[in-house]
Amino acid sequence: MPADPFPPEVDTASLMEAAAAMHRQGQFGPASGLYSEVLRREPDHAEAYHQLGLIAMQVRQPEKAVEMFALALRAGPPTAAMHANRGEALMALGRRFEAVGEYTRAIEMQPDLAEAYGRKGDAELALGRVADARLSFEQALARKPGLASAHLGLGGALSAEGRFDAALAAFQAAAALNPSSLAVHFNRGNVLRALGRVDEAIASYDAAIALNPEFAIGHHNRAFCLLQAGRLAEGFAEYEWRAKCPTFEDPRYGLPNRWTGAEDLAGKRLFIFPELFLGDVIQFSRYATMAAARGAKVTLGAPKALHGLLRGLTGEIDLVDEGATPDFDLQAPLMSLPHAFGTTLENLPGVARYISADPARVAKWRERIGPEGLKIGVVWQGSTQPYALPLARSFPLSMLARVGAIPLVRLISLQKVNGLDQLESLPAGMTVETLGDDFDPGPDMFMDTAAAMEACDFVITPDTSTAHLAGALGVRTLVALPYVADWRWLMGRTDSPWYPYMWLYRQTERGVWDGVFAEIENRLWAELA
Repeated sequence: MPADPFPPEVDTASLMEAAAAMHRQGQFGPASGLYSEVLRREPDHAEAYHQLGLIAMQVRQPEKAVEMFALALRAGPPTAAMHANRGEALMALGRRFEAVGEYTRAIEMQPDLAEAYGRKGDAELALGRVADARLSFEQALARKPGLASAHLGLGGALSAEGRFDAALAAFQAAAALNPSSLAVHFNRGNVLRALGRVDEAIASYDAAIALNPEFAIGHHNRAFCLLQAGRLAEGFAEYEWRAKCPTFEDPRYGLPNRWTGAEDLAGKRLFIFPELFLGDVIQFSRYATMAAARGAKVTLGAPKALHGLLRGLTGEIDLVDEGATPDFDLQAPLMSLPHAFGTTLENLPGVARYISADPARVAKWRERIGPEGLKIGVVWQGSTQPYALPLARSFPLSMLARVGAIPLVRLISLQKVNGLDQLESLPAGMTVETLGDDFDPGPDMFMDTAAAMEACDFVITPDTSTAHLAGALGVRTLVALPYVADWRWLMGRTDSPWYPYMWLYRQTERGVWDGVFAEIENRLWAELA
């Protein structure tokens, strides 16, 4: 019979001391064996369970860690560290609500535990409880002002509240305390971008990328800043990193025979697959027509709802459903085409019109709308989907009241789905005409919208897919933009190089639309003069 490797004269305190030494040296297997021997002798040894939980976390077994920490707490007496560490294991499993409870219990037992406040804030922020998270980070910093992670978390909470200047101060504090943190530089870049300080944002992303050159989302966000600054060639090249970002999961990024712009397209079957949102497909479908002009036999993937509209593209282009992959000689993601064509501000293909509405529908809606007055198609609310930055893609319909009061002006609603409830609470004296239940009722989205736009003299819209539709049709379009707009509208410009018949009106104060619509009102008065 083999000798007992742990003779009785070696007491459990000695075993715990030896296990702790091995644990500190990263000898997790031997340390686990010693902690397990302690539990064989003393089944209610709470600290042995606790240490086994820590080892489970270190070897990335959070489910086991949750179990071990629970056993430690049951064996007791419970400690703040046990609760806090169980919170960590729950966070690793995405069980954030339960984690908040564990951090709360840790704080109740040890009110000066700054790290527990900070991690509670992280969990609350992930749950969308932004105000609670901010308070937790502030409590952490009140107890430990040098806690870099709490400054980082506070910056995140303040960003979520739209308090970008305060968020920047928090990120600057975190950077001073922990300059080697990739997360600090990345988040500081995000808030600088939200503040419109694009060059500084690029420098912050550069700092993050220097710490990890393969940091794909850092390259991705840096690309947007380059594009916003008008450095299109650099920006579109950098934007190729998107395929390595977690949210870009289309397996077609791995297809062979990518068209890079160098290969001759004449006679080749070029498959272009879609990316992002409806507005992106509309805006960048112009590159499909450019490829066709080079002699390619183009097949363009697109959401089925856009097929009716995209049949109006110039050039011979076949359409397939967005998930299809037909036979091809060469292929490219839609958003890689600007890079492949070597797009710069100087050669940007800002054609006046590259999509045409169905003539029969144009005639129908021209007759329905009638010739009287200055006809303005209006859209006021865009997509409710979340974006990387809190860009304002909507404005209150009531902001158009003064425009609608201009003599001869007719406001004609092109709005669909979201925001229609605002038609029921218009300011006194404001009228917005609607086009009836047969306006775009079927599966072909935008077909009637495109035709109605051509029957109007102007379109007023925020940054929505309908802005791109109006621009692609060559309709005169007035776009109301937030203080910091999406990259495609560049910076400070009142025109769009993408759309020659489009004019841009930007907020001069974050969240305040009055000046934007005063300028639009003046433009329309001038039109009628």
